[in-house]
Amino acid sequence: MLNVLQIPPAELFSLLAAIGFAAGLNLYATVAVLGLLARFGHLPLPPGLLLLAGWPVIAASTALFVIEFFADKIPAFDLIWNALHTFIRVPVAGLLAYRATSQLSPEHQLLAALLGATVAFIAHSGKTAARAAVTPSPEPFSNITLSMGEDVLAIGLTWLATRHPYVAGTLATIFVVIIVLLMHWVIRAMRALFRGAERELAG
Repeated sequence: MLNVLQIPPAELFSLLAAIGFAAGLNLYATVAVLGLLARFGHLPLPPGLLLLAGWPVIAASTALFVIEFFADKIPAFDLIWNALHTFIRVPVAGLLAYRATSQLSPEHQLLAALLGATVAFIAHSGKTAARAAVTPSPEPFSNITLSMGEDVLAIGLTWLATRHPYVAGTLATIFVVIIVLLMHWVIRAMRALFRGAERELAG
């Protein structure tokens, strides 16, 4: 099994940053890909994440990914879906990072969890901001195209992180910087997202 103590800190945190970003975009796809890669021997998981390679977790995450694949492409409903997943993607990404570093000191585990949760929150914020911007469009194709791109990016970044963590971590960092630079727009879009979700729930 993979011993995280043998991984250079820079490589480990690059891996966690990439996984955190992917989880912020599509948590279920990220977990399913990690579980499948581990299940078929392409990715040795650290002890804290061995649960991901179990068929129950793989089946559940794959089923939820299929549900999200369709739910995330329905204009207006995707506002509710992404608003609710603010409270799922971020803490689970932090938990994944925490469990992945179970062999490190508690201080390093907390740092890893904070990194994973923060990156996931930024990725999720950028995703929901972009979604709030295109959802008012009368045609559904822009919404579907954006959602497909997010799915591909989440799966691709997860796979890349397991093969080339520095490259994946660098890409995740670039995406984070871009989102942070656009934070004013992101905050406005996030507010619009939650207002839209409230209206949909009220209606």
